[in-house]
Amino acid sequence: MSKKFIGTHWGTYTHGNKKSKPKLGYWTKDLNPTKFGLDFINAAQDNLRISQPYIRKGWLEKNKTLRGRDTFIPVSWDKAIRYASTELTKVKKKYGNECIYAGSYGWASAGRFHHAKSQLNRFLNLFGGFSHSFQSYSYAAAQTLLPHIIGKSLYELLDDHTSWNALSKKTELVVMFGGMPLKNSQISSGGVGKHSTKKGLEECKKNGVKFINISPLKTDAPSFIKAKQIFIRPNTDTALMLSLAYLLIVNDTYNKNFINKYTVGFDEFKKYVLGKKKNKPCTPKWASRITGIPEENIINLYKIIVKKRTLISMSWSLQRASHGEQPLWMGITLASMLGHIGKSSGGFGFGYSAVNSTGDSFNKIKWPSLPQLKNKIKSFIPVARITDMLNNPGKSFLYDGKKMKYPKIKLIYWAGGNPFHHHQDLNKLVKAWQKPETIIVNEIWWNSQARHADIIFPASTALEKNDIMLNPRDPTIIANHKIIKNVGESKSDYEIFSELSKKLGFHKKFTNSFNEKQWLGSLWDQARIEAKKNNIKLPSFKTFWNKGYLELPKIKRENIMLKDFIINPKKNRLNTPSGKIEIVSKTIKTFKLKDCKEYPFWFEPYEWLGNKNKFTLHLISNQPEHKLHGQLDNAYLSKKNKIKKKEPIIINPLDAKKRGLKNNDLVEVFNKRGKMLAGVKISNKVMEGVVVVSTGSWFSPYKKEQLEIHGNPNVLTGDIPTSSLSQAPSAHTTLVEVKKMSKKYNNLKTLLYDFSHL
Repeated sequence: MSKKFIGTHWGTYTHGNKKSKPKLGYWTKDLNPTKFGLDFINAAQDNLRISQPYIRKGWLEKNKTLRGRDTFIPVSWDKAIRYASTELTKVKKKYGNECIYAGSYGWASAGRFHHAKSQLNRFLNLFGGFSHSFQSYSYAAAQTLLPHIIGKSLYELLDDHTSWNALSKKTELVVMFGGMPLKNSQISSGGVGKHSTKKGLEECKKNGVKFINISPLKTDAPSFIKAKQIFIRPNTDTALMLSLAYLLIVNDTYNKNFINKYTVGFDEFKKYVLGKKKNKPCTPKWASRITGIPEENIINLYKIIVKKRTLISMSWSLQRASHGEQPLWMGITLASMLGHIGKSSGGFGFGYSAVNSTGDSFNKIKWPSLPQLKNKIKSFIPVARITDMLNNPGKSFLYDGKKMKYPKIKLIYWAGGNPFHHHQDLNKLVKAWQKPETIIVNEIWWNSQARHADIIFPASTALEKNDIMLNPRDPTIIANHKIIKNVGESKSDYEIFSELSKKLGFHKKFTNSFNEKQWLGSLWDQARIEAKKNNIKLPSFKTFWNKGYLELPKIKRENIMLKDFIINPKKNRLNTPSGKIEIVSKTIKTFKLKDCKEYPFWFEPYEWLGNKNKFTLHLISNQPEHKLHGQLDNAYLSKKNKIKKKEPIIINPLDAKKRGLKNNDLVEVFNKRGKMLAGVKISNKVMEGVVVVSTGSWFSPYKKEQLEIHGNPNVLTGDIPTSSLSQAPSAHTTLVEVKKMSKKYNNLKTLLYDFSHL
């Protein structure tokens, strides 16, 4: 084999068999590769790697030194395994398995075997179980809401999205609430073979499809699609959609046949829109005051969508905000009123360009994965309620109409992901993080996750192990070959848990007496059986491993979301109580929630530009362009695109002028929750009153005060749920102020490159 392959969440790369310094190259079959992945090798071998096990000094001495501000003592693997196994056993005996929380997030590895969450869950299930989280930070509100409205899980919906090859032929207009930023489509959980989103959009543009970008950011629409830009105040999309529904109703131009045949509850919703529910009618004038969009522009938008075969597209970001369930629900309702659902002429979409595969047409095969076994513990929390769980052990909370209780967590074991990236209000999290007796992590780099742990096991990267990229939402299968030696004493999660399971007495059950190669062979054998069910013949493992990749047969057919339901709504009824799209949900009505009604509703956000008070700028913390979340923040492209080692803050020229700011100035960005430093980048592509700081900079607070040095926006975002329905994160509901950096911060040393903790 002349080349080895490595499949990652941001793309597939090649590595030649050379004795010189290891170097990644683009895979020639991927016409739109992700640039930042080329520096994966350098990041994997830099001086921030954790080279051996460490234990926090204060934890060993049982003193009150705070996690995150302590020094660490290097220990042998035997000693670290002994400490960790002893602590796990002690907590289990004293408090029970419910008091153990397994923290993980699915972006740790694109391999099917070395998937950190699967490894951690299998290990702890054999240990007796654990409390866990449910949902994703990316789309938690949608995960809870969609089954009530269209009777599909989020993943079923994503798989059912109308394909680009269908949209490009019949759809005339795509109205993008939140845009379709190509940078987001660089990635896909489970791995990317060939990037396809740009090609899909190009095909639409070639066939005359028009685009309208409704967003505070012009860059949310790729420049080549030449979208018409409508700037909108963040968090007000629901109000705009309601005003469009108002115009469709008063002008009697909505599709009555579709509404009557395929939906329930419209008459009740109609009363609200017309102001017959003790509310103001949702007129364009009403919406204009909320959204900042001129009334005339709203009317013109209505005139366009009613004439064109229109797709209502909603980005994942819309629902990561105060009452984030509402824009998604309202978008589906608006698409129902236009009547193109179930046809290639429009409908709705949730997450086109959010990840790579949405809109592709190929067989979605349920590939095998590492068996996680059964968890005996039923206790769980919505993923974004970690801080609340630690601060309120045993306290009740509402979730999806049910009253639940937070577990009393005494030990956290985290492998894969980083809460100090994903979570909101990090200063609040840091305080809550002090409460468990012990925190154990498998970690690669000296990032904030490692710094806030007690026992650290050095984990290896995907470059240091063999695996198979088998992503059900990508038609490419990759043989991930180990291409560099393990850095220091690092081990894979599988090796770490194997050692722990040996100490705890269930090694044979955990490993199944398999080594890495045998597990890969077993998974491949199962994959061949699954492929055969789909009339696909996979080669022997040896043949596949030597070639390095396989591409599933292309499918020429077009996929159209909810097509079967539209053709025969009685035979193919939706999995909702009515069997139809629920504009009014009687189920949600029975929950009697103050913050989520039974139909789409405009709720004023808990902070927004319509009520600015002390802080006058709305912060959007979107996905980064030069890394995946916090992964590869230490790589070349991420560091190159910082400003004086700080994350850029994009600001409108008028807002910059008011504050006397120039390009590359360092500024303090602050609100009541925290303060961070950032570097100024002035651009008229962001609307006035809005600033943008992408997520992903490694959380690095200054030692002596509550100041985040690198530009991690989650020190500013609120740890406040979207609503009591889904308890999802609301990171995009954040007001801040910006000023030039005080001279007293000129000589601050960042913790990121400070090794005084060792």
